[in-house]
This record gives sequence, C-alpha cells and structure tokens, in this order.
Amino acid sequence: MRTQISLTADQHAGARRKAAELGVSMAEYIRGLVQQDLSKAGPAQDPSTIIGIGRSGGSDVATDKQQAVADAIVHHYDARRA
Repeated sequence: MRTQISLTADQHAGARRKAAELGVSMAEYIRGLVQQDLSKAGPAQDPSTIIGIGRSGGSDVATDKQQAVADAIVHHYDARRA
C-alpha cells in the first residue's frame, strides 16, 4: 500500500541520514520502524495495577500494595535460587 506522511524538516533530514547510514531507502527505513513497533509484544504492565481491584473479604492488600509487590518479587527470586 502506498501512503503519505508529513514530517518536520528535522525529522525528514534525520530519517534520510539514518537510512543512508543503514544503506537503505528512506521508505525501507520507515517500513522497518513501523514493523518493529507493530511486532512488539505489547506494553509492559506494572504488577501493582492488579492489586486492589477486587474485594478479598478481609485482607487489606490495596493499602499495602507496594509491600505486597516487593514480597512477591523477593519470593520469586528466592524460589529460583532454591
């Protein structure tokens, strides 16, 4: 597919320079950047984002989530050493 994009003068010069350094056309360089971005596994998630999203019926994990995350990390690495 053919597409058209607008770049600032600095972006255009930088992309052209980088493509030349890599020995590819500017179009190939931009296609490579798009492919690289699309093939990423997705955004990394902070484990603390899931702590406290539900009701446990008694524990207070949401209040102490930083400590819970730290404890989980320590446990993970201790288990790997065993």
